[in-house]
Amino acid sequence: MYQYRDIDRDFVRQRVEQFRDQVRRRLDGDLSEDEFKPLRLMNGVYLQLHAYMLRVAIPYGTLSSDQMRRLAHIARRYDKGFGHFTTRQNVQFNWPKLIDIPDILGELADVDMHAIQTSGNCIRNVTADHFAGVAADEVDDPRIYGEIIRQWSTLHPEFTFLPRKFKIAVTGSPADRAATRFHDIGLILRKGGESGDRIGFEVVVGGGQGRTPMVAKTIRDFVPEQDMLSYLEAILRVYNMLGRRDNKYKARIKILLHETGVEKFTQLVEDEWRHIKDGPLVLPVDTVAAIRADFALPPYQDAAAASDGFEPARVANPDFDLWVTRNVHAHKQPGYAIATVSLKPVGGIPGDATAEQMDAVADLADRFSLGEIRVSHEQNLVFAHVRRADLFALWQALQAIGLATANEGLVSDIIACPGLDYCALANARSIPVSQRISSLFDDMRKQHDIGELKIKISGCINACGHHHVGHIGILGVDRRGTENYQITLGGDAGPDANIGTIIGPGFDDDGVVAAVKTLIHRYLDIRDDGERFIDTFRRAGVRPFKEAVYGSA
Repeated sequence: MYQYRDIDRDFVRQRVEQFRDQVRRRLDGDLSEDEFKPLRLMNGVYLQLHAYMLRVAIPYGTLSSDQMRRLAHIARRYDKGFGHFTTRQNVQFNWPKLIDIPDILGELADVDMHAIQTSGNCIRNVTADHFAGVAADEVDDPRIYGEIIRQWSTLHPEFTFLPRKFKIAVTGSPADRAATRFHDIGLILRKGGESGDRIGFEVVVGGGQGRTPMVAKTIRDFVPEQDMLSYLEAILRVYNMLGRRDNKYKARIKILLHETGVEKFTQLVEDEWRHIKDGPLVLPVDTVAAIRADFALPPYQDAAAASDGFEPARVANPDFDLWVTRNVHAHKQPGYAIATVSLKPVGGIPGDATAEQMDAVADLADRFSLGEIRVSHEQNLVFAHVRRADLFALWQALQAIGLATANEGLVSDIIACPGLDYCALANARSIPVSQRISSLFDDMRKQHDIGELKIKISGCINACGHHHVGHIGILGVDRRGTENYQITLGGDAGPDANIGTIIGPGFDDDGVVAAVKTLIHRYLDIRDDGERFIDTFRRAGVRPFKEAVYGSA
């Protein structure tokens, strides 16, 4: 992973002390809340329903075991003993005291972490495929380019005060585990050029969720590696110039692209790019090589011969076999595997981990994954470098800390935002609904029989729970002072990106849980052999599901 240089550490330290002074002035009454708000937001500090919240960046979802231990320490000392991992590959602390936040930021700086640009109308934390660098199906490691973008975008003088927040994702895999088509800019690594083997990117623009969900449009099929930053700069300049600032609901780049039209928007970008393409933003080969070196694969052992006991362990332990089936993935290195650590125990709070669990995960990373941990946008953790021979021992250790749920991609692997339990913007609670739905399916073998089914829940129209792209999506709204939940079906964040269809009127909290149960039973009744929920929906359409919930017209 990227190793901070002196310039990185000096910069982060300066920001900590700058914010310490700003907090002091706020507490002394020298700054009003209106004056303090833009300052705290640029340092990842929100004012929620009950307390301040601090959002900490985990660039492209990669952190070390030492960094995880520091997060555990912060949760224990400054919060209520837990952290919440988010769909932006960040971690949030929901209960810090304002007076303590500069000290928290100082402790983060000690392990090369920060909260800069995790909020505000700027370029936010760059996200990437959580299997980056080790996935058997990737073109190249997207974290290399995520780090280059991080360095370019941090305190960029033109793009610190954009019309609205701006999110970039990078993937190296055709499977698109980074949901690139639902970002302001998505970069999809490709090989192309005249020789067909040059590294470059398909560039998609204008994706997003919220009150106006849109799938990003391709504006260039191939941008060579050396031109990545200049092309991003051209896009951001067009947006900064023409994006609306008079209405925050119409200020995202997706609205600009939609109202301008893809063809005209693309031409504006290409025109701007021509002016800057061959300037100082050309990526030097040695710069890319230096950052690539930070992401070089670790020195793997010759593990192939040492995994002879793996298959017998699966046969002898049915629960271990279930976990391997769902939570273990192919690795590019023979004898190794990628293991997902589910933060979704049945009936648990999606994305939450206790301080004790974070400490234990750090220890397990040192023992089994060469000291490295990933955070997925689906609110789980990943060990990216596990010997197949060690998978059984890892599973046993995860069982001991309550993190061995074999449910990745299944009905209980629910994405949910904090909702009305924490968020000042929310209209409805997300967490209790997710817990109740999850608890309906406490039989893990039943979950495996149901198969892949992605449920995503948001507590307001801002869609932090990604409900628009859930196979089953749930949106909480306020209907005349009561919490009401709409259901959408057929959303997909992957290569076949799609926005879910609203099936009808909403439900109260009891009704939405019952409706989800009914929808799943209808799917089981009408699916073909081996057919996933999303495939059944695409084949059969919304009608049989709608009739199951509301009855025939």
